[in-house]
Amino acid sequence: MKNVLIPTKLNPVAKEMLEENGFNVIADSETPQEELFKQHQETDVLIVRSNKIDADAIDSLPNLKLIVRAGAGYNTIDIKHARRQSVDVMNTPGANSNAVAEEVLALMLAHYRHIVPADQSVRSGKWEKKQFMGRELTGKTVGIIGLGNIGQLVARRLSGFECNLIGYDPVISHSRARDIGVKCMSMEEVFSQADFVTLHIPETEETQGIVNKELFDCMKDGAVLVNCARAGIVNEDDLREAKKDKDIGFCNDVYAKDEAGEKSVADIADVMLPHLGASTVEANANAARRAAKQLIDYAEHGVTKFVVNLAAPHDLDEIYQELAYQVAFLARRYLGRKRSVRHIEASFYGDLQEYADWFKSPIVAGISADFDALNDPHEADEYLEEKGVSYEVRNVDDSKGYGNSMTIDLLEGEDDIRDISIRGTVTEGKTKIARINQFDEIYFEPTGHSLLVLYKDRPGVLANITRILADADINIIDIRAPQDESSSNSMAVVKTDKKVPSDVAEKIKEAVDAEVSVPISLK
Repeated sequence: MKNVLIPTKLNPVAKEMLEENGFNVIADSETPQEELFKQHQETDVLIVRSNKIDADAIDSLPNLKLIVRAGAGYNTIDIKHARRQSVDVMNTPGANSNAVAEEVLALMLAHYRHIVPADQSVRSGKWEKKQFMGRELTGKTVGIIGLGNIGQLVARRLSGFECNLIGYDPVISHSRARDIGVKCMSMEEVFSQADFVTLHIPETEETQGIVNKELFDCMKDGAVLVNCARAGIVNEDDLREAKKDKDIGFCNDVYAKDEAGEKSVADIADVMLPHLGASTVEANANAARRAAKQLIDYAEHGVTKFVVNLAAPHDLDEIYQELAYQVAFLARRYLGRKRSVRHIEASFYGDLQEYADWFKSPIVAGISADFDALNDPHEADEYLEEKGVSYEVRNVDDSKGYGNSMTIDLLEGEDDIRDISIRGTVTEGKTKIARINQFDEIYFEPTGHSLLVLYKDRPGVLANITRILADADINIIDIRAPQDESSSNSMAVVKTDKKVPSDVAEKIKEAVDAEVSVPISLK
């Protein structure tokens, strides 16, 4: 595996390192990719940046064994088709993180000191010092939404400005946040207290439009939103309306498409850049160097640590990995996104015990949207360590007769309180949730749309729940209502034909005085 093709602009350090280690390297960013692939059918390894590598591209290189993405995101690569063709896909996470963190500070300072308009003014021959009276970043309160690698780097880079750092992250432990100087609180509290709010969360079905009217209403006059994450997490229309009523700044570097043309936020962005977050000489060099080093380790030492589409063992049915994700996702949603996870405990029964490592990544992906279920188990360990979350696989007693099943518990806060415990299994080829806390033998399918309601058992509650759903034009497909006699609690597990909006779930919670009312949507 010595023939490497680099069909993109990449720092030459990658080519130099690989050639020093005996690889044959072709680096060509000028020739069209399709033509380049036809010319180099001997290619064993591709190193790419943002190139689109779809199924046809993969199939056009018969000897291809590895694709290395010099960067973190790999959404432009068809990793599933690559897996079917026995092609590993590797990324270089963290190579661009510092570049993005520094860009956040650059945008903050540019906004406060009016760098862009002041530059344009002076160039035009004007001298408008009074118009460009600025503000100082020192001592301000900065809210960081998402305390992953980039969010933590932002906190470190801000330390020299003596800022008051607050943040929200659905996974990070409060003790880990304290270690990096950030006080954890709810998103609403962050938006209401911060002078700057900087976003560092992924765009998923759950986070699309999550920064909306409710949060803009919390912001104080003069506060500034910085988005160097993903465009879709901000509801642009809500921001547009909010800016009519109060003085909210907006600095932006991300868009629906990275291409020339009019941008939908042009009328509301105070500073906007063409997605320059990772565009630094150092980040490009870091990504190139990491790509070359990982390829050398992979080829010469069999190191697969950063392979993002590792195949499960051939004798492990992938449905159990889906189950691990679904159980963890359900547990996370039940616990609530405003509460942090301090500890994860997992039990695997029957034949699943020997595959415990292969369930770790799906479990972590289930509790955190910014982690990919296809990542290597070692990456899951590193991610949990970064977030300050401990993970334990318990010894199990198979005499309980649970068969091939798994239990996942999430512990929250600082006390040893088991806040949510869910057991799942597979029956007749379908994933099933067998138990939620003390409610056993539920056996409902977690896929599709559901509503979980925990309440004190008494007559008329189910009727109230079904009536409110009906009023919202939501049809009930199935309903389970197990009771726990020891606590006099009941749980309604309602399968619905469509997603239950959060306001409908909240209305049900208030109407029946429920402890929990959680809508769940799973593909």
